[in-house]
Amino acid sequence: MADASREDKLKRIRESIRTFPDFPIKGIMFRDICPLLKDPKALAAVIDLFEEYVRENHKDVEVIVGMDARGFLFGPLLAQRLGIGFALVRKRGKLPGPTVSVAYDLDYGKAEAEIQEDAVAPGQKVLLIDDLLATGGTLNAACELMKKQQAVVIGCLVVVGCPEGADKLKPHTVFYLVEL
Repeated sequence: MADASREDKLKRIRESIRTFPDFPIKGIMFRDICPLLKDPKALAAVIDLFEEYVRENHKDVEVIVGMDARGFLFGPLLAQRLGIGFALVRKRGKLPGPTVSVAYDLDYGKAEAEIQEDAVAPGQKVLLIDDLLATGGTLNAACELMKKQQAVVIGCLVVVGCPEGADKLKPHTVFYLVEL
């Protein structure tokens, strides 16, 4: 997809995302990225566009930090292309060893996120990545985890985002490919 235009890549990405109303509960419009993952060109388009953005705007990034679980799909691919490391933010109880955690609210409940104590170092510049930003709860929790770890959040990347959710993450910038 490297030779396709930015507009062609965005079109392919948009066409690869399905919407399921009332999932997982009534009132939620779930954006399904499974077709995007099934299409190698659509997945390559996501990583191409993220890589282009990061190389232009965040040359100083040292670690990509992915959100459980769909951030794990995009984060390692992007980190590998950039030649940097990848760290996991998981649901509580899923990581071995000493961890740091924060509680947060979701559209349809509460959750707790955690990271291994040694996953990021104080002062390290990180970019957070996930598939979707709606209310900002998960990414905000990850920002809090990074603050506890004394890492520096230089931005957030999501495939699908909404301006209201991005506003809740200020002063952190949010780059998204497709708007909700």
